[in-house]
Amino acid sequence: MKGMKTTAQVLVDCLEAEGVDVMFGIPGEETLDLMFAIRDSKIRFIPVRHEQGAAFMADVYGRLTGRAGVCLSTLGPGATNLVTGVADAYLDGAPLVAITGQVGCTAGYTIPLFLFHLSLKAALPCKVTKKRRFAISREASLAFDA
Repeated sequence: MKGMKTTAQVLVDCLEAEGVDVMFGIPGEETLDLMFAIRDSKIRFIPVRHEQGAAFMADVYGRLTGRAGVCLSTLGPGATNLVTGVADAYLDGAPLVAITGQVGCTAGYTIPLFLFHLSLKAALPCKVTKKRRFAISREASLAFDA
């Protein structure tokens, strides 16, 4: 259908609706659609040399502005490189949202390792979940009780 938005465009619209104006990260093959959507938005993408740097930059951005800092990485090792910065933001109560790329899943299920796990291939219920994700990020004091 012509005129239908991609999931990446919907995600960028959600980020803009939350007041996100900057994103730190490393573009990759898995995040190309998202990068194209960011290019056509008001969000400024700041490339870094290492994902850990992106996470710490988003952490400090969140501390200084009080708004969620956003970082982006590729899948696998790129995603694990975010963990130290994300953990630091969590422990210090800084608002942060981490987005990672992912390839399609044919098994029909995934194992969520973080609070929220989304696939850019799946439909994103933006209006229902975005406020909750950002609220949790802002509070950053949520305990990981199962």
